[in-house]
Amino acid sequence: MAVHFKVGCIRSADEAELAVAAGAAAVGLVGEMPNGPGQISDDDIRAIAASVHRRHGDKIWTTLLTSRTDGAAIADHIAATGVNTVQIVDAPASGAYAVIRKAHAHIRLMQVIHVEDAGAIDAARHAAQDVDVILLDSGKPSTAARTLGGTGDTHDWTISRQIIEAVPIPVFLAGGLGPDNVASAVAAVGPYGVDICSGIRDKTDGYRLVPEKLEAFADAMGRISPR
Repeated sequence: MAVHFKVGCIRSADEAELAVAAGAAAVGLVGEMPNGPGQISDDDIRAIAASVHRRHGDKIWTTLLTSRTDGAAIADHIAATGVNTVQIVDAPASGAYAVIRKAHAHIRLMQVIHVEDAGAIDAARHAAQDVDVILLDSGKPSTAARTLGGTGDTHDWTISRQIIEAVPIPVFLAGGLGPDNVASAVAAVGPYGVDICSGIRDKTDGYRLVPEKLEAFADAMGRISPR
């Protein structure tokens, strides 16, 4: 099975089309966050998701990144943006998944697990009981200056490998990936897919997607042998 990839921090319909043309199975649309790159308005997220849907139907995962934790608030965010996938970047409140499922029966639930230490393994096992996909990232929600992704940092891939071996659902790997290290990351971790943002963007120019970097990343993905 081929390793899929998701392009994050999408800022326009044109960027989304570049990502899909390069082979992306999913595009990440960042809502309001306490920090981190790529944030756009809910109106922009809705417009981009609608554009992708018109061109590709539900084949592409239009993925809302939300920092909300209350189930009803997350459900409202999904309704406001019209996506087919929601990526919950913080630990959700008790019962949140059930509330979201009731409001949006066909939504794809993706829970982010930030791999700070081996405690992420149990967190992933717990989340896997209720969600469709797990994404492993390098945020540090336990620190005073909490981060919830978009750090551009890698984490301990040996823990990520243990998580993939411990859960029965697809797992994406994120955090500090780029054309130069994605092959080694996939070999070390064995994920269903990978997620890239900062590794293909120009941080000095509004986090603009750089087509040449995207092409290099897609080429690197194309050289990875199917699992």
